[in-house]
Order: sequence, then C-alpha cells, then structure tokens
Amino acid sequence: MNTLEAGAGVFTCTFGAAVGGMLLRSVLTEHHLSAESKGAVNVGVALIATMTALVLGLVTASAKSTFDAVDQDVRRISAQLLALDRVLARFGPEAVPVREALRAAVAARVERIWPHDGSPAASVDPAQGGAAVEGLAAAVRSLSPQTDEQRWLQGRAEEIAESLLASRWVTLGDTRGSVPPALLLLVVFWLSITFVSFGLFAPPNGTVLSILFLCALSVAGAVFLILELDEPLTGLVQVSPEPLYYAIAHLGQQ
Repeated sequence: MNTLEAGAGVFTCTFGAAVGGMLLRSVLTEHHLSAESKGAVNVGVALIATMTALVLGLVTASAKSTFDAVDQDVRRISAQLLALDRVLARFGPEAVPVREALRAAVAARVERIWPHDGSPAASVDPAQGGAAVEGLAAAVRSLSPQTDEQRWLQGRAEEIAESLLASRWVTLGDTRGSVPPALLLLVVFWLSITFVSFGLFAPPNGTVLSILFLCALSVAGAVFLILELDEPLTGLVQVSPEPLYYAIAHLGQQ
C-alpha cells in the first residue's frame, strides 16, 4: 500500500465530507437543523468518534509494535553477524574465504534494502538472499577442523549461521503489515461521517473552512504515520540500518 496515496485519500474523503456537509446544509429545511436535530446527530457522531479513536489507538499500537520488533531484529542480526565473524576468525586462516563471502553477502543485502543512491528500495522477499545465507552455512560445514578447539568453533559457527537463516524469515515476515485494508476503509468511513456532521452544523465561512481543512490534514497525517510504521523497511519512516553498517565495517577485521 502506498502510504502517500493512502494519506491523500484520507484527506480527500474527510475534507470532501466536510464540504459536502456544508453544501447539504444549504438545501435542508430549517427543521432539519433545529437544536433537537443537532443534539441527536451529535450523540450519534460522539459514538462514532469514540469507536474511531479506540480503533485508531489499537492500530497505532499494532503498527508501532511491528516497527519496534523489526528494529530489535536488525540489532540482533547485526550482533549475530559480528559473533559469527569473530568465531570464524578464531578458527584460523582457512575460514578467511567464508568471512569475505559473509561480508559481501551482508553488504549486498543491506544495499538492496537501504540503497545509498536514494533509489526506491527493492521489494523485500524472505526467499531472496536465502541462497547466499545457505551457501555460507554450507561453507562453514565444509571447513576441516584439525583440533578440538576448531571443531567446537565450527559447531558454534554452524549454530549462528542457522540462527541467521531463521532470523531472515522471522524479520522479513514481520514487515508484511498488520493493518487490514478493510479496517482502514471502515475507519475512513467513520471519519467521513464525523466530518459531514462538522460541516452540516458549522457556519459556512472562511475560518470554519480553514479549521476543517487543518483537521482533515491532521487526520490524514495520522493515518499516513500509522501506515509508515507498519512498513518499517520502506517509505519515509524506516528502521535504521546503522547497526548493520557498523557490522559491515567490522566484518573481516583481524
């Protein structure tokens, strides 16, 4: 889901609903705009506004949890990469090709997700890059230990490599989004009803129109931020790749 398009759609629906309410006011007879009618509408809109606030709160919490989970996974994977590299370094010169392949694979994957040239990130697929990680695990298993210490180091390196392989699926599986489109459409519908009521009983002047414009813009901004948090590896609000950059800078060092 394109977050900018979704935010623009929310703004169009809500502000359009407010303007539509003002236009509807001009064609309704007086008894439709009486104090009793206004009171009944306000009660119904208050119920809708309460439900909207509750749902938006739950959706925001879910999106933030997705963002935080991926951020923690990136940090954990960075630490595992450094740990794997140090274990291979202790194994000896025989593991140098594996360390070099590890650094190259990580650098290529990070560049794919967080391009330095500012180009849009490539689609993130857990299956992509799996061959490289599995190849590294196979390379670790192909090492020929000569001492008990090397055998222990090889076993430890295999454990870390398999953990990284599993982490790839868990981490990238968390980036698929947790906000159902149907729920988002329902929230936009509720917001539109609320803004219709604002325009229906508000005097049609520049001040009111400006305030309703800012309110619609604020609501659209909130939905945009929620969707951005729900896609932590793409868009304007992304998980920081700095832990992985740090790991790449130190991979392969003596």
